[in-house]
Amino acid sequence: MEPIVNRVAQSGIQVLDLAEVLGDPAVAVVDLVPFLYGGMILREKHFRDEVAAHDWHAYAGKHVGIVCTEDTIIPTWAYMLIASRLEGVAASVTVGNEVAVRREHTQRALARYDWSRHEDAIVVVKGCGTGSVPDSAFVQAMNRLQGMARKIMFGEPCSSVPLWRRPKS
Repeated sequence: MEPIVNRVAQSGIQVLDLAEVLGDPAVAVVDLVPFLYGGMILREKHFRDEVAAHDWHAYAGKHVGIVCTEDTIIPTWAYMLIASRLEGVAASVTVGNEVAVRREHTQRALARYDWSRHEDAIVVVKGCGTGSVPDSAFVQAMNRLQGMARKIMFGEPCSSVPLWRRPKS
């Protein structure tokens, strides 16, 4: 009987698992409503007092979004003041809900990734178990890989969907 040969392992195909690149960030959202006078009006002194009294350590290491769930006017400096309190505590701070925080985290993670490792390679962008990876991350990966890779596929090395191949020159 002949030994079983793993031809996929010998093929040199590189697997890009975006779930590993992105990780699973801890996300939190700060709603400005509790800092407002009567939950509706931003009075500077009251706002500053509430911000000073708040325990910001609850956001340690998290990616934080700042929102206001009440339909009221919030000056830009209020977001900036909250961000200043989260400096050195949170992993990152942005204005927006959880979706916006995850989108920004995705963009930063993909910008940090070393795409040059896929230079002139056959790459399979892993498609199984991608529930936590937004579709936009796959599109961004495709855009970046097209400048590097020789061939791009989606799925698993043993059963993948071909997407793009560098034209022969």
